[in-house]
Amino acid sequence: MTRKSESKSRAGAYASSVGAALLFAAGLGVEVAQAQAIMRTPTISVPTRTPTISPSIAARVSPGVGARAVGVAPGPRAIPAIPRTTITARMRPVPVLPYARYSPNLYPACTAPYRDADGECLAQPGAGGDGAGKSGKKSAGKGRGNSTPAAVDLRTFSNEFVAEIDGALSATEADELARRHGLTRVSSENFPLIGATFGLFRITDGRPSETVRREFAADGSVRSVQPNFRYVLQDQKSSVPTEGDPAQYALARLRLPQAHTLAHGANVTIAVIDSGIDAQHPELAHSIADNFDALGSAEGPHVHGTGIAGAIVAHAKLMGSAPEARIIAIRAFGGSTGGAQSSSYIVLRSLNYAAEHGAQIVNMSFAGPKDAVIERAIAATAARGLVLIAAAGNAGAKSPPLYPAANPNVIAVSATDQQDKLFSASNRGNYIALAAPGVDIFLPAPDGKYQMTSGTSFSAAYVSGVAALLLERNYTLKPEALRMTLAKTARDLGSPGRDDLFGDGEADAFAAVMAVPADSATPVAAASGTTKREDAEKRRDEPGIRAIEQPSLSSADDKSTISQADRPATR
Repeated sequence: MTRKSESKSRAGAYASSVGAALLFAAGLGVEVAQAQAIMRTPTISVPTRTPTISPSIAARVSPGVGARAVGVAPGPRAIPAIPRTTITARMRPVPVLPYARYSPNLYPACTAPYRDADGECLAQPGAGGDGAGKSGKKSAGKGRGNSTPAAVDLRTFSNEFVAEIDGALSATEADELARRHGLTRVSSENFPLIGATFGLFRITDGRPSETVRREFAADGSVRSVQPNFRYVLQDQKSSVPTEGDPAQYALARLRLPQAHTLAHGANVTIAVIDSGIDAQHPELAHSIADNFDALGSAEGPHVHGTGIAGAIVAHAKLMGSAPEARIIAIRAFGGSTGGAQSSSYIVLRSLNYAAEHGAQIVNMSFAGPKDAVIERAIAATAARGLVLIAAAGNAGAKSPPLYPAANPNVIAVSATDQQDKLFSASNRGNYIALAAPGVDIFLPAPDGKYQMTSGTSFSAAYVSGVAALLLERNYTLKPEALRMTLAKTARDLGSPGRDDLFGDGEADAFAAVMAVPADSATPVAAASGTTKREDAEKRRDEPGIRAIEQPSLSSADDKSTISQADRPATR
């Protein structure tokens, strides 16, 4: 009897230890910006074929039907070839969903004991803050004789600050400023987007971060100081590989074949702030107009960035939402250990480049905490007339709002599946603007391969492409009018009217394009070799240019009346 009791006690202790370890591991999830995707590599045999489309007939895609190709032949594009490199990603999944494995870069939904007053997760520090995504290991018993490691906010890179400094300081003077406060200046530059000079500084003498921050902020040459927040791409990998020829059901859900009879996104430039993109992939050929590596890294293409670009401009065996759009590929996320990560300073560099080099739309398929510097950059970018679109996030129903999606200047996109149900990991909230397909999406991957992936990252990318269709249709369309057009023409899902799951509903590309009067004066693309659209601001400022007026949405009755026959008879 005694032996049986002892055996049961040991079994119970073992189960408790395992449960505690799993709970602690969940609490250690990186709370930063992330790519929202579930990925599995299929065996693919997809013949190229061009569909015959009648604008009056709604597209119907059977799950057994192969992906359709759209012909993209606006003429030759003189874009220099970009050398291809390779990258090997190492994933260490943690089970969260029954059919999916989360990459460690996913913004976690942690339990109450691990949350601070703002609902954010607290855990052990991650490490390096150069945007390369290096992760550190837990170090117990180190530092000033304290044997119990303190909880550290994993939203930030430890011992780093992003500070606005006097723009008149030379590099030597900025270095001297850093030395006076026991800091090292990692980098600093002027950002015309927000009219300020910012630097990245690192503590080198082991002093507490809060002490250094207070002393540094008190210096007369320092305008503001904040942590260097961490951003991570929002993606997931599927645990079950899929083979065969998956249909692109998203095309029918978004009514893209019909929309493509009217527009393909020609002459519209989209900045994709993401990980590395394989510009040599057949699906992306001649679509990458410019490259900028905000990390200054030597990494090759990454599966997430390549998939995001494919959701927008794929045009070989697959079809993107805007197959003739031009991409500015901005690498802001990198790192071979775990998931690709970025930081406040790198995201600021990326937004500045997009605004300064002619982007009309900015796709941000990542998420993180509220960040004063990035909020300032988002406001300045929106003030220049750029359309900003972001993934809502993959942290689920209990997550606090994630940024930049929760910024009011940004169109936040949640994810739906083939049955128009909300992706279970998708964030909810009153900041959700639209929904779009984001589950089991068939996309290109580096080295000419393909992937099956899921997440709000790809929902946002699809909507970025739809926005490009609207801008091709009418180049003078202002961001707010574009946003309201997408909202008014969205297909209502869930409870009638606007809700926190789907926003105003699932995007309808055809209805949206039809709602925008064609602008016959749309300018041609900038000449080859030109990255800035010098004619953009001139046209926007011309008198007599009519912007589309859209009333605000206030009730379910205010939904679009366009193509009502296409709505299901019952909910």
